[in-house]
Amino acid sequence: MTVDQIKQAVFNLTPEQKKAFILETLPDLARDAMQDGTFLLQLFPVFMGILKDSGIELSQLLQLAGAMQGNR
Repeated sequence: MTVDQIKQAVFNLTPEQKKAFILETLPDLARDAMQDGTFLLQLFPVFMGILKDSGIELSQLLQLAGAMQGNR
């Protein structure tokens, strides 16, 4: 399968299926991708754009991260 075919298949999923796909695949994909140190620099602006579009402020994200770290 090509990247375009995979993208098209994912875009055709229902919103609930997309959420499940992200939650089930992101951890493994991220582990593999993070082996390339420059990838994080490419991913960070994308992630920040997603946060901005969602209305979540960086300060809220930092509070959540702090709370999650305390639960470890």
